[in-house]
Amino acid sequence: MISLNFSKRLRQWNSAENVRTMPWKGEKDPYRIWLSEIILQQTRVEQGWAYYEKFISAYPTVQSLAKAKEKEIFKLWEGLGYYNRCRNLIATAKKITREYDGRFPASYNDVLELPGVGTYTASAIVSFAFGLPYAVVDGNVQRVLARYFGISADFYSAAGKKLYQSLAQSLLDKKDPGTFNQAIMDFGAVICKPRNPLCFTCIQAKNCQAFRQQWVDLLPIKAKPAVRKIRWFYYFIANTKDGKYWIRRRKEKDIWENLFEFILWETGKLMPQRQIEESMFVREHFGKSGFHILHFSDVLKQTLTHQTIYGRFIHISLNKQRKQLKNYQLVPAGELSRYPFPVLITNYLKKFNQEP
Repeated sequence: MISLNFSKRLRQWNSAENVRTMPWKGEKDPYRIWLSEIILQQTRVEQGWAYYEKFISAYPTVQSLAKAKEKEIFKLWEGLGYYNRCRNLIATAKKITREYDGRFPASYNDVLELPGVGTYTASAIVSFAFGLPYAVVDGNVQRVLARYFGISADFYSAAGKKLYQSLAQSLLDKKDPGTFNQAIMDFGAVICKPRNPLCFTCIQAKNCQAFRQQWVDLLPIKAKPAVRKIRWFYYFIANTKDGKYWIRRRKEKDIWENLFEFILWETGKLMPQRQIEESMFVREHFGKSGFHILHFSDVLKQTLTHQTIYGRFIHISLNKQRKQLKNYQLVPAGELSRYPFPVLITNYLKKFNQEP
């Protein structure tokens, strides 16, 4: 009975009070749904909205995305972070074009096999685009279910994921799964918010265990966060006498793969300015003379999911033409804007009036 009441009231709220608008809401094109879901992985709607519209404008079909140059796609993605999503975006577009003749697969299992697509994204695509009865369980849905049913299981544990998925599936409106899935996600975003939820005006409050037992601030249970890794990046912005800069593409299986950067020296700690100037790294890359250090930036910080990056930028003027640096290329200052850089670098260059 409690489950029936929940579903009934959710439909009532969605019909009468749900005013949440998004450009992909009600969308039936699986390509657009997939694109929005990939962009929104680990990204707030407010930020992802503009990127979604830019991508749809530049690449209106999966075929146009598959044919685009990777550097141009990464440049359009620049600033969204979690660049593995962009790599998966490219791989999926090519896979669909190659293996499905440019038509988005319509079965749950086929969608689940696409690069970067997990159970949530696959469920969202097939329920919204094809009306298939698969329940979505994102952070909003998990929070609603944990509070309403008083669930203390950790969502990120294997048992917790299974429990939440099973419960969401049992609640799903099999006749209109897409509308139901969107409604419960919207309810979590608008009413059952992480902080300051609207409990006293909530249509579900009467049967909500968290509200009745005063557990709202305790649920959902969150696992202890992992230890965050600290890294120090020192970027040398080295320009030649003819106004060119040394940059390279990051190819390691690491953060920011396929993005570009200036000459990098990564260390495990904060380095004093004098120690940097006299380091073996500087001698090996720029020689004992023939260069002049112009400026040391303040320390900048970028926080990622499992690590924090601290960075400093050292501007160097090269008096002599430097021989080829391994893995680096020379780029005229006026062409830097064509290359995708990590946010740490773009933010600094904007601040320093050298926007790429």
